Amino acid sequence: MDVRARIIVSGFVQGVGFRSYALRAATKLGLAGYVRNLRDGKVEVVVEGNRGLLEELIGDLWRGPLFGHVTDVGVEWQEYKGDFHGFRVAF
Repeated sequence: MDVRARIIVSGFVQGVGFRSYALRAATKLGLAGYVRNLRDGKVEVVVEGNRGLLEELIGDLWRGPLFGHVTDVGVEWQEYKGDFHGFRVAF
């Protein structure tokens, strides 16, 4: 079943390659959406696809890149909209 999720990642997640890490992980899973830095130091991931694959991505986001440190991953599940084609870094 396809779903959408808005994911907020907290911790030491900016300036450590987290967006590139998320891009690679989501692309590998064939998911669509975007990742971007937020002004409060967190990272937002909005992603659509198969729920099982989104859950796998959430596990990847908890691990994060080598020099990052994730303290929380908040997930808000939403209805699938089909808004995205591919995954990208947004600014």
